Amino acid sequence: MTDYSCLLETPSVQVYQALRTGSGLSGKTDEAAVRGLPNTLFAVQILHQSQPVGMGRVIGDGGCFFQVVDIAVLKAHQGKGLGKRIMGEILKYIEANVPESGYVSLIADGQAQDLYAQFGFVHTAPRSVGMAYRRPGEGA
Repeated sequence: MTDYSCLLETPSVQVYQALRTGSGLSGKTDEAAVRGLPNTLFAVQILHQSQPVGMGRVIGDGGCFFQVVDIAVLKAHQGKGLGKRIMGEILKYIEANVPESGYVSLIADGQAQDLYAQFGFVHTAPRSVGMAYRRPGEGA
């Protein structure tokens, strides 16, 4: 892990897109990334020999609602504890900046829920369930 360092900075559009697709997450358009990234409340990047290989962000309104998003590690660097390192930095931010009544959420894909559970995230069902808007004509 000594070859890796943390950079607490929002990634550029190019780095953001490369980390999303290189980690297996869906791609985002330039327009979406250009609009969305400046609204980041907190971001962490993991660097390997000064090259970004992982990231995570917190988005929201800065008071009432916070969402953990874009937890991504390039496939060649997965399995080395970098997801835990990203979540550790995010948890430090949450503990220092989220008001007592603030609601922090995330959507866990697949087995990522096991990682998030280590940092205090719990299933909300059956009390509430995650839902996403699907535009008419979009596939599943």
